[in-house]
Amino acid sequence: MSAAALWFYIGGLIVTFGLRTWIHARRTGDTGFRGISGTPGSLRWWAGVLFVFALLLGLTAPTLAVMGATATPDGPLADVLGRAGLVIAGIGFVGVLAAQSGMGTSWRIGVDETERTSLVTDGPFGIVRNPVFTFMLTAQAGLTLAVPTLVSGAALLCLLLAVELQVRLIEEPHLLHLHGDAYRHFAAHTGRLFPRIGYTPLAAQTTGETR
Repeated sequence: MSAAALWFYIGGLIVTFGLRTWIHARRTGDTGFRGISGTPGSLRWWAGVLFVFALLLGLTAPTLAVMGATATPDGPLADVLGRAGLVIAGIGFVGVLAAQSGMGTSWRIGVDETERTSLVTDGPFGIVRNPVFTFMLTAQAGLTLAVPTLVSGAALLCLLLAVELQVRLIEEPHLLHLHGDAYRHFAAHTGRLFPRIGYTPLAAQTTGETR
């Protein structure tokens, strides 16, 4: 199961980052990569750093398990949960690619505050505001279920923290600045990461309150 999870993870990274970047660059002449925001040590900076940690830990977890350096549960139940985890991870990676594709030329890794992109509100973005991150979390949760170790758990935690910081401190303020009332309406009627959860009411958007 650990070997399958490792190849799943490697394949997912190649497709959702490597292939997607190549396709975007071929269509637009731009990789879409904007790097880490903020000054070193700031929360905005930590958002990007935690993403890197999450990706590295996500790769390390099944690698250590394959090498026998970390123990994983054994038995029929562990096998069932492991297979279920791989299915969940597969759904997550496919969802990431679909959400990335749905962004069209607006797809970016990171934010350039001087750049203007279109506000995407259809497809998976009509269900949640940040479906790429939702499916990234889904994929990592599935891999954590397939290879349940402290390292994979740390990868999931780092990813969750990175997503929360990235969305709340960088992407949402940027989109609000760019699109104004259109984004206010979008945020008031569409959940942040999960359907119907994380709305930002119109009256509370200047204070950052959510429900």
